[in-house]
Amino acid sequence: MRSISDTIERLARARAQARGAVDQPNKLTRLADPAQNPGQLTGWYQCPDSPASPPALVVVLHGCTQTAAAYDHGSGWSRLAEDYGFAVLFPEQSRQNNANLCFNWFQSEDVTRNKGEALSIREMIASMIEDHGVDPRRVFVTGLSAGGAMANALLASYPEVFAGGAIIAGLPFGVASSVPEAFDRMRGHGIPSLTTLDAKLRDASGHEGPWPTVSVWHGTTDNTVSDANSRAIIDQWRGVHGADAGSSEAQLLDGGHALETWKDASGRDAIEHYRIVGMGHGTPVDAASGYGRPAAHMLDAGISSTVHIARGWGLTPSFERKAAPVASSVGLGAPPQPLRPQTPDGVQEVIENALRAAGLMK
Repeated sequence: MRSISDTIERLARARAQARGAVDQPNKLTRLADPAQNPGQLTGWYQCPDSPASPPALVVVLHGCTQTAAAYDHGSGWSRLAEDYGFAVLFPEQSRQNNANLCFNWFQSEDVTRNKGEALSIREMIASMIEDHGVDPRRVFVTGLSAGGAMANALLASYPEVFAGGAIIAGLPFGVASSVPEAFDRMRGHGIPSLTTLDAKLRDASGHEGPWPTVSVWHGTTDNTVSDANSRAIIDQWRGVHGADAGSSEAQLLDGGHALETWKDASGRDAIEHYRIVGMGHGTPVDAASGYGRPAAHMLDAGISSTVHIARGWGLTPSFERKAAPVASSVGLGAPPQPLRPQTPDGVQEVIENALRAAGLMK
């Protein structure tokens, strides 16, 4: 028999999927196929009109069962880019490659430098730089779940390409080479040692220059990808940044969320870890921010990962909207409210009444 919490979560997911299935216009433009596309991916993009200087680029990787348009709709990346003058690129998976539209982060031929899906995305970035005037010094990547794992693979395989990356509910690089191994790692089983994680990262490219910064986001109640993976990602990146395990700085954010930061040898903030309290598997969004909206695996946690990530990369000057403000007293900088499971109208009340009748809730 399923627990009440499991039932609530399933109802919330069903409602979110119903919301996300409608009203998702694609604001993006199809990118011409790059010269090399061994991963057979499709690219979608948006660039600012007549920018005064070469714009930064954010590469955004959707999660399983999602499309580029759906993830953009939920996360608000293209709207934020339009307001603040940077470019976005959305590589998109096909069912021909993966029946669930997951990027194949667990297949070595797709995450190895100059091969498969990783090379396809690298070539798309090269097209954005050459054809659309993107600043090659300000290229960033982010992704959710399988997209987060692929974002980490890109950071590992092409560290010279990226200034920074943000991994949401993702996994370390190089920890799985088959579907069974992928499911084990998602559950937090069999994650390699710190020494092995570090070696996999260093061996992926032979890079000797500056390493990209890394922002890791994970919900504390994620039952799809264990939170143990977020710590493993941090362990994987601490070595190249020269960040000791005990050197982090922690702070409590509004809403009970937590942020932990590690500096590199130069004193720069190089790694950060956002733990989103009470959130399951998905990208944290803030419905009041004006950027993004709740949908399947896009969870209203009272904090916008999109806005925080962009601000951390220096793409937005503040938490204030550049365009017309949202008709709400809650702004981007307002304290987020504690996350509460979302259920279809009336179901939450029914459950709470049942709990009260059973003496389990006042």
